[in-house]
Amino acid sequence: MKGVVFNILEEMVETNYGMEVWNDILDEAEQNEGIFIAGQSYADETLFRFVEIICKKLELPSATVVQAFGEFMFEGLVNRHKVLMENMTDLDGFLKSIDSIIHVEVGKLYVDPNLPTIECFDHESGKMTMRYRSPRKLCPLAEGLVRGAAVHFGKEINLEHKTCMHKGSDYCDLEIEYL
Repeated sequence: MKGVVFNILEEMVETNYGMEVWNDILDEAEQNEGIFIAGQSYADETLFRFVEIICKKLELPSATVVQAFGEFMFEGLVNRHKVLMENMTDLDGFLKSIDSIIHVEVGKLYVDPNLPTIECFDHESGKMTMRYRSPRKLCPLAEGLVRGAAVHFGKEINLEHKTCMHKGSDYCDLEIEYL
């Protein structure tokens, strides 16, 4: 997991709960330095441990916390990488460009970013299915990122998680309906 993810998590916790709570999380996770370098890789387990601690502190399920983090994370990533969003004018175009444009550019910015695979399929009904594949199984994060993107582009959506890796599938399908 890249350090930028931890940087944004820190921002979210400090923004919503204060620096003292973030420091408590670092102490409990035994991350004494608490410094994460954006382009450096850190063990996925470190993020999962942070989420576990946050869930315990907030008395919330992990899917809720990870999804909220995804929503917050979207703007954090946009603010750090404005150039990636220069030609993005709408939610549909953005979602369809994640794998072919955004992830390619992220690969130029970070060494071995270990990104999920994203595919988008349009339906005659006007809905779109976004298929997510990742050994990390962070589909709630993907949901949150989609919701954060919808807010960014000023688009209301209905999102349903139709198929899930946590229920035995080898991918997740997020069905997105533009309202």
